Amino acid sequence: VQLQAFGGGLVQAGGSLRLSCAASGRTFSNYHMGWFRQAPGKEREFVAVITRSGSITDYADSVEGRFTISRENTKNTVYLQMNSLKPEDTAVYYCAAALSYGFTQIFYAYWGQGTLVTVSS
Repeated sequence: VQLQAFGGGLVQAGGSLRLSCAASGRTFSNYHMGWFRQAPGKEREFVAVITRSGSITDYADSVEGRFTISRENTKNTVYLQMNSLKPEDTAVYYCAAALSYGFTQIFYAYWGQGTLVTVSS
């Protein structure tokens, strides 16, 4: 499956952004979808995951209550709504697809190219 993430940009602290990730090539609803991020000089880390049907979601502690992952299988798209953004949320955000549900990168076989989110203080 091919993934393309977009929607990043520059936002002030406390602001909001919505990232989108469009999938093509395979049956989108077969895959659990995750968002990861990589801040400058740091390892890529888990942000959120959603099951194939969208019925279950999980979040990293650092974004719980501020970020919401959702999906529209009819549009082959997964979203990440990010509210109350903080400077420490600055990173390149990646969407990824997995056949098994998990929080670590090893589960994810397909990755988008990443979209940069910059949060100014």
